[in-house]
Amino acid sequence: MKILTFAKNGQLGWELQRTLACLGQVIALDYPGVDFSKPQSLKDIVKQVKPDLLINPAAYTAVDKAESQREIAYLVNSDSVAVLAEEAYTLRIPFIHYSTDYVFNGRKGSPYVETDEPDPLSVYGSSKLAGEQAVLQVGGAAIVLRTSWVYSLRQGGFVSKVLQWAREQEVMRIVDDQISGPTSARMLAEATALMIAKADKNPYDFFAERSGLYHLAGEGACSRYEWAKAIIVMDPKKEEQKVKEILTAKSDEFPNPAVRPMESVLCCDKFEHIFGSRLPDWEEGMRMAMDE
Repeated sequence: MKILTFAKNGQLGWELQRTLACLGQVIALDYPGVDFSKPQSLKDIVKQVKPDLLINPAAYTAVDKAESQREIAYLVNSDSVAVLAEEAYTLRIPFIHYSTDYVFNGRKGSPYVETDEPDPLSVYGSSKLAGEQAVLQVGGAAIVLRTSWVYSLRQGGFVSKVLQWAREQEVMRIVDDQISGPTSARMLAEATALMIAKADKNPYDFFAERSGLYHLAGEGACSRYEWAKAIIVMDPKKEEQKVKEILTAKSDEFPNPAVRPMESVLCCDKFEHIFGSRLPDWEEGMRMAMDE
C-alpha cells in the first residue's frame, strides 16, 4: 500500500509517518514541497504520487492568529481540504481527514456526539468545520476524525509550555474553566494505523462502507488546570522544576482574539462500535507520552 500524507513535521504528521510505515510505503510531504495556501497545486501532487490511501493531518492551527488571517485559515483548513476530497473521490482513493472539537460552542454540558449541531466560536473552528463539511459532501471513501487537545512532546504545545513554565516560575496560574480530552498525537496516529490495518487489501471498499464523521480523542475529560497539574506530577525531570504552587484562573483573565469552547468533550462510542477500538484514558496517555 502506498500512503500519501502531509505536514510531516507537525505533531500528528510526524507520528503518522512513523506509525504507518508498517502498513506500506509512506510518502510524507511538508512545506515548501506542498503548499496548502495554493489549493489547486495539490491536485498535481496526488496525481503524481498515485497513492492507495490519502491522509491529511495538515491544518492552520494558530487559533488566535486566524482571527486576523481568515483568508489563509480558510485556504488551508477548507479550500485545500475540498480539493483533496474531490481528487480522492475522482481517483477512487480512500481519504482520512482530521478535524477539531473547536467546531462546537462548548455549551452543551455533556460530551458531544457526531450528530450534535456544530456552532464554532472562532475563525479557526469555522474554517475546520467548512473543511469537514466539504469532505462529507463530496463523499466516496472518506473518513473525518474529530479530535481534541492534541499534544506531543516534540512540539511547542500546551504540554511543552507547562514544562517550560514549571522551570521558570514558582507560581503558575492555569485556567480551570476550559474542559476537554487531551489526546496524544502518538496514540491518535496508532489508532489511525489500526483502523487502516482492518481494511486489509481492499481499503476503498472498506472505508466506503464506513465513510462519515467520527470522534476520536483521549478518553475522559479534564480542565487545563487539572491537565497542567498532571503534567507537573508526571514530569520525568522534576529536579529541574522551580514551580511551588499552581493556582486556578478563569479564561476571561487571559483575553485572546479567539474565543475557545468552555466544555468540548467528545464521545467516541461510534468509532469504537464501527472500528473496534478507542483511545485510553487521557491520564494513561500522558504517562506513556512522558515515558517516551
